[in-house]
Amino acid sequence: MLITRASEYALLALIEISQAQKPVKTDQLAKTLSIPKSFLAKILQNMAKKEILHSYKGANGGFALGKDLSSITILAVITAVEGDNPSVFDCSSSIQDCPNSAVSCRLWPFLNKLQGKIDTFLDELTMQDLI
Repeated sequence: MLITRASEYALLALIEISQAQKPVKTDQLAKTLSIPKSFLAKILQNMAKKEILHSYKGANGGFALGKDLSSITILAVITAVEGDNPSVFDCSSSIQDCPNSAVSCRLWPFLNKLQGKIDTFLDELTMQDLI
């Protein structure tokens, strides 16, 4: 579940919003990015709840960045949109909670280490790095 379509759309929307001079309306953004409006609206609302975006109501409303691009990590965006940290494998991140007895699983240590490296990478990579 590392990067879903929702996460991809969130990153694309943030790039577009960051280049706008004023708040961007969902309709306009959906049209520009060719994304279904209702799906995009949910993504934008989730990012606004996590203060990645600001939501403005009214005739001149829309969405604008809630933080500087250099302080918005890719991990924060994915987590805001997906509701959980991205995971490269279905195995549990905790050896005690592993449904398949991770104590005897030879892959678990490798997968857990890989997940940690990916989490660190995504937490260090910012939206500024993408632009």
